[in-house]
Amino acid sequence: MSWLWAIIVGLVLGLLARAILPGRQRIPLWLTVIFGILGSLIGNALASGLGVHDTKGVDWIRHLLQLAGAVVIVALGAPLWQAVRGRSRGRHR
Repeated sequence: MSWLWAIIVGLVLGLLARAILPGRQRIPLWLTVIFGILGSLIGNALASGLGVHDTKGVDWIRHLLQLAGAVVIVALGAPLWQAVRGRSRGRHR
């Protein structure tokens, strides 16, 4: 069940990150989910390092750090994906 939860959270965070970033990110949905999952892991690690990993009620700081992590991963990963994808398409022509 935790894998399903990670995929759902990754999808939501990835889509939010893509909506926050300006312009269009030409990455597939599966990569959006992976970037969202990576962002949530980075956000959780930062929250633990800052001592806000376990609070009473809703962990807003942790959630914001997860979203920030997803934004950074999508911002860095989308151009990298395009560069790799563009190179591989050029070989097949």
